[in-house]
Amino acid sequence: MNCTAVIQARMGSNRLPGKVLMKINGITVLECLLGQLSYSKHLTNKIIATTTEKNDDQIVDIAKSMGISFFRGNQSDVLDRYYQCAKEFSIKNIVRISADAPLIDPTIVDKTIQVYEKSNFDYVNDFSKNRFPVGTEVEVFSFTALEKAWKNAIKPSEREHVTSYFYNNPDVFSIGHLENTSDLSNLHWTVDRAEDLEFVKTIYGGISKRPILLDDILQLLAERPSLLEINKKIDPHEGYKKSISDDLNSNNGAMKRDITG
Repeated sequence: MNCTAVIQARMGSNRLPGKVLMKINGITVLECLLGQLSYSKHLTNKIIATTTEKNDDQIVDIAKSMGISFFRGNQSDVLDRYYQCAKEFSIKNIVRISADAPLIDPTIVDKTIQVYEKSNFDYVNDFSKNRFPVGTEVEVFSFTALEKAWKNAIKPSEREHVTSYFYNNPDVFSIGHLENTSDLSNLHWTVDRAEDLEFVKTIYGGISKRPILLDDILQLLAERPSLLEINKKIDPHEGYKKSISDDLNSNNGAMKRDITG
């Protein structure tokens, strides 16, 4: 089964603008992520899905320099960006990855894909049951499921966060999960704030092997627990919570969209 990673990336982050091109020991956050994903055994392709905004030309330049395909679409309606990207590249099985997760574990990516491949699921993630740390999220879904969400999702949070419509409608989709052996949801190394970037820099510099796996990070944190203080006060779910709040403040929770294209 062919699975393509669609990596959402943009410069216009509200909390840490330009974060995906900030440097981690000499390479950008985005390049670090792509380096980690290069060790995946089950991804057949990678595409960077960015926006049509002028400042995202820099992301396109990175993609071109690395020989990575790219797509440019809607800035705020990320669900539409994913749909149009998948449609243009004829992607049947999509692996959703966020560019602000530079320490994503390629073995977790592969295990999530395997759960999807071995069963007849519409959608699989690794964060609904005994979740892995924030910053290791992987979601795999079919184009058919994506198109259904694209046609029917109306809440702003469902348009911004792409897959919210799936787990908000478990009666509509067949949903699977990759479960961790223990709940590590208290840990987070996604880059949302400057403190997160500092934490990731410390982890990246403290582990010499590549790729950096979850167990490597857990071992380092066991040896140096004080590192957790770096981004301890950051809420990794801040963005999603704001989106839910925006749902309540929007016009009946709906976002207008054109589904004729």
